[in-house]
Parts: sequence; structure tokens; C-alpha cells
Amino acid sequence: MKFTYYPGCSLKGTAKDYAESILGICKSLQIELEEIPDWNCCGATAAHSINHQASIALAARTLSLAAKMPHSQMLVPCPLCFNRLKTASYALQQDQNNRYKIKLPDSVPKIWDLANFFATEKMLEITAQKIQKPLEGLKVVCYYGCMAARPQEITEVKDFENPQALDRIVANLGGTAIPWPYKTDCCGASQAFSLEDIENRLVGKLLDMARRVGARGIVVSCQMCQANLDMHHKRAGGSSGKLSSLPVYYFTELIGLALGLKGVQKWLSRHITDPLPLLRELGLFGT
Repeated sequence: MKFTYYPGCSLKGTAKDYAESILGICKSLQIELEEIPDWNCCGATAAHSINHQASIALAARTLSLAAKMPHSQMLVPCPLCFNRLKTASYALQQDQNNRYKIKLPDSVPKIWDLANFFATEKMLEITAQKIQKPLEGLKVVCYYGCMAARPQEITEVKDFENPQALDRIVANLGGTAIPWPYKTDCCGASQAFSLEDIENRLVGKLLDMARRVGARGIVVSCQMCQANLDMHHKRAGGSSGKLSSLPVYYFTELIGLALGLKGVQKWLSRHITDPLPLLRELGLFGT
């Protein structure tokens, strides 16, 4: 299987663990990713709040480059990038597209949020056939954040109020995804740099609820969410004031773990909150 691939800026810098886990599992599952040549930033997180025309143009340029490639589908791991690309595609294909200077060709590929792609029946079946170590005993909550599912008219996600992609992936790997009410609440995103007190409250609320429902870890598909939850444990601590030690895993890392891939320890070693003790306790790593 061959796909156009848009990694986005973060996966070339602060989210290298996510990037490497994606490449690792795709290679194992015989998924060939062809990166868009000369792609540019999608404009997340701030462009759309500063200059609407520029925010559409930034994403549209990348879509135009993707349209020149031979693949009919494009995988996008970052939910923020996914949202901006889908927004540009939506804006330029509506009746008011004459408001924009840039035009899209008809050959723009289907844009997939990576987690939703891996949660399709076909990919769940392909993944299940390769599982070496089921993640039995791993109880987590799946945190989707704001961007991959909403607004529904743009993302085209049917279960946007209660998304299930990560839940299906975890269950397919043998783990337990615990239902909880905060799976699409905001983590604060880039407000961590300007409004730290608000960021701490938002993250603290998420950590509190995750512990209250009995989760031992959190699973994400967004590198911004992962960074906020992973780095702000000690500062947020939850409304109880207690420090949390909940590890935050990318779903791709858990797929790699279940497939028995050798790169897992390297990916997980880049986390701030050590994710390995829980896996060792459950006999899922180093045994």
C-alpha cells in the first residue's frame, strides 16, 4: 500500500518519537509513505486567527503539491495539520471559492487523519495479524483533543461527539480503553506559552478524570496534546494538588509494542514522564 504523506513541522522537531514510531509500524505493516516534496507549514496553530486568507493559502499550497503525486490517499499524523488541510479543501471547494486567489486541482487526494486510518476495519485486521504481544492488562483512556473530529462538516468524522478510533485500536491490540467524558476536551494547545495558569487547569482536569475512571495511562494521536499532558504533570498535578504519574502514549507506540518492534524503547525514552515502569509492571516490556 502506497500513500502520500504529510508529516508537518512538529514531527521534524519536537515529536520525533511520534515520527519514528509511525515510520516503524508502517514499514512493519508494508505501508509505503511518500512524503510531499517541498511541503510547507499548514499554519497551525495561529495563522487562521491572524490572516484567514494566508491560512487557506498555506494549506492549499501543500494540497496542490499532493495533487501532483500518484497516490489517491494522503496520511496526516498531526490532527492540527489534518484540520487545517481539510479546512482549506472545504473552503476552496465551496460556492465562495472565488474569494481565494489559489485554486485546487481536481486530483487532490483523500485526506486521512492517521488514527482514523488505522482504525478502519482493513487496518485493524492487518494489524491484528501481526500482533506478537497483546497488551493485556493495559487500562487507558483515549484522548482525542479538539482538532481531529471537529467541526464535523469539515472533518467528516461521524462520531465527532464521541470518537472511537483510538478506542478501537487499543481494543484491537488487546488493551482496555476505559470510557470517560473528557476525550474531546481541550488541553490548552499552545496556550502553554502565554497562559500557563489556564493550561495547568485544563491539563489538571484531564489528569484528574483519567485517574478517577481508573486509567493507568493516556493514549493520544496528537503531538501537541502529548506534549502538554506529558510535560505539565508536575505543574498541573490535577485539582487535588497531587502529582500524577500517568504515562502518555502515542497510539503508534502501542502498535509497535504489540507488534514486537525493536524501536519501541527508543521512542518511549524521549518522553518526559517515564512510560516504561507501567509496561514492565504489566509484563509488556523487557520480559
